[in-house]
Amino acid sequence: MATADGAGSLPGPLVGPEWLAVRLAARGLVVLDASVGVHRATEMRIPGARRFDIDGVMSDHAVPLPHTMPGARRFTEEMRALGVDGTDTVVVYDTAGVYSSARAWWMLRAMGFGRVAVLDGGLPAWTAAGLPVEEGGAPGGTGRTGDFTARPREGMLVGSGAVAAALADPGSAVLDARTRERFAGSVAEPRPGLRRGHMPGALNLPFGEIQRDGRLLPARELHAVFGALLGERERLVVSCGSGVTACVLALGAELAGYSEVSVYDGSWSEWGRPSELPVTAGA
Repeated sequence: MATADGAGSLPGPLVGPEWLAVRLAARGLVVLDASVGVHRATEMRIPGARRFDIDGVMSDHAVPLPHTMPGARRFTEEMRALGVDGTDTVVVYDTAGVYSSARAWWMLRAMGFGRVAVLDGGLPAWTAAGLPVEEGGAPGGTGRTGDFTARPREGMLVGSGAVAAALADPGSAVLDARTRERFAGSVAEPRPGLRRGHMPGALNLPFGEIQRDGRLLPARELHAVFGALLGERERLVVSCGSGVTACVLALGAELAGYSEVSVYDGSWSEWGRPSELPVTAGA
């Protein structure tokens, strides 16, 4: 999809450091650092990057679940505060590789913004390529207000009811991005108060298993991984601990050719709470 400025067309949902480097100064190109948790501690950033704060303003803290998607009005306000216009092209990255950047990518798409891609390999790949960095963390804006407007797309973020329906649908699959130990319930959940195990009928595909050296596997390998696990099923709901790394699976599924993908926003932080939602353990 071409833009009306110097940023040009995105080659897909994933771009490499070299692609970004030659366009870094282009008018209409916005780079967002979407790092979360301990990964925010770095004092380096890609030149000009702005902070997409998933731990902070880019989550709805009125909901007792981590990393809940904010409403359209709030999302619009925060994106405008970042100086993002509706005609911009956005590249998101994180300092871990491909981790929380995929969450920012999915959030933007869920709010109707299609000109967005993830930097493959994130800041580690950028620095490994010998590309320049700036000192200090990414700021929250530029001082100007953008004209971004959120237009939510139905079905990209879903709740527990849609997950239960997918588990009962032979044409759908629920993929859990957590580690195999957490999926099996052989280790305690890192968030207190959550049950161990997984949703009965869910499949496990840890998000790290679709990466190599911090970058996503090539599309043909992703197609083979997803195909071996899903068979003929084409409709996917992806889940994880709090809706962040599930989006890595969503990104991998898109690169593998799947078009009917939803992210369970509450993920295990909701399903794993003491409730009547069913939980099972074991591999």
